[in-house]
Amino acid sequence: MATKSVVAEVREITLAIELIELGARLQLLEAETSLSRDRLIKLYKELKGASPPKGMLPFSTDWFMTWQPNIHSSLFHAIYRFVDTHGGVKSTIQTIVKSYRLYLEHLEMHGDEPVLSLTRAWTLVRYFESGMLQTNACTRCGGRFVAHAYELRAGYVCGLCQPPSRAGKTRKAIASSGAAERAPGIAA
Repeated sequence: MATKSVVAEVREITLAIELIELGARLQLLEAETSLSRDRLIKLYKELKGASPPKGMLPFSTDWFMTWQPNIHSSLFHAIYRFVDTHGGVKSTIQTIVKSYRLYLEHLEMHGDEPVLSLTRAWTLVRYFESGMLQTNACTRCGGRFVAHAYELRAGYVCGLCQPPSRAGKTRKAIASSGAAERAPGIAA
């Protein structure tokens, strides 16, 4: 019997380490592992060299509706649905971890920065499970995008097919386009 409890504890610690390395907040760790808060804080400090960030977890579905977060959330949710259906993963948290790693790999392949943190991805899945969010199909591209549950969206057009007027005008994008314009002899 003692061997099973040691094995279970090792699994919990391994999961906590994996979650911390992916940027999980303390509340997520407490919800998904059976380790004590003190133990999780010590583990976090050991891995990150600092105390875990303080503050509340995201609690509103509205963040997922804004342009860029909606695109990233929709991408992650599509990956999550695929892994959940075909990935052979037993637990929800392992499905989230596997999906989040695939999300990060996809962004790295395309040279994009992640918008969705692991904690936000975990929260997104919980919102879907509780029925607060659903997906709507874009009438132009057919893609499925995160939306508020029970929202009537006849003729829905996604943020990729019809981006807002200031889409992509981040400080980073403006700075990099300004550097390209100033560099002589570089074709755009």
